[in-house]
Amino acid sequence: MIRYKTEEEIELIRQSSLLVGKTLAEVARHMKAGVKTKTLDQIAESFIRDHNAIPGFKGYGGFPATLCISVNEVVVHGIPGDYVIKEGDLVSIDCGVIIDGYYGDSAYSFMIEPVAKEVRLLAQRTKESLYKGIEQATAGNRLGNVGYAVQSYVESFGYSVVRDLVGHGVGRDLHEKPEVPNYGRQGIGLKLQENLVIAIEPMINLGTRQIFQERDGWTIRTADRRPSAHYEHTIVVRKGNAEVLSTFEYIEDVINKSN
Repeated sequence: MIRYKTEEEIELIRQSSLLVGKTLAEVARHMKAGVKTKTLDQIAESFIRDHNAIPGFKGYGGFPATLCISVNEVVVHGIPGDYVIKEGDLVSIDCGVIIDGYYGDSAYSFMIEPVAKEVRLLAQRTKESLYKGIEQATAGNRLGNVGYAVQSYVESFGYSVVRDLVGHGVGRDLHEKPEVPNYGRQGIGLKLQENLVIAIEPMINLGTRQIFQERDGWTIRTADRRPSAHYEHTIVVRKGNAEVLSTFEYIEDVINKSN
């Protein structure tokens, strides 16, 4: 069952989603070569709790951490640990928080300079594909248009779309109906209505779209061990233009100041 949100609920999801952006910006301040991924996770958990919110991922389905930290060929659901970030890494971080019972969810791929040109372009174009998808998330449009916008854009560069993992509705639950694939055909799928809150999250691979899960039951890697990028916004369907509830602004302020 699809749950359309009231304006009050949308405001709560916005507050949660903005805190995710601020949390990822705090992580960005400490993101550099030589730092362990578990250190970044501890920073995020403390930051979220200091803002009277609850880490949305920790304990969800048994996940052991606050952040999913997925480096290079890890697509999503990487578990923070003793891995030491190094120059050239592409570090995708997914974060969720709960405020007053409502989730916010967003993801960003960080480049630890210097990175290879092909990795930089993959990240840049994956982020661009997210906004291509958001442009299609308007009332009266079909869900297939969102996936088609992402897929057609990234495939034009020879990248591949992960098909086994999708975006989703967001609200009192982290993963609500409907599923939001990053591929599809125009004019098919659910007809989008106002006040539907969804997370759009392209997961785009430099090589094959084939993936596999590690024995830990979480970590998803590309089958060919080539890099993957991941960006995510939580948005609400509106007439005319979708409204983005999460933000990259805080993250990119930190990145721009450090460059």
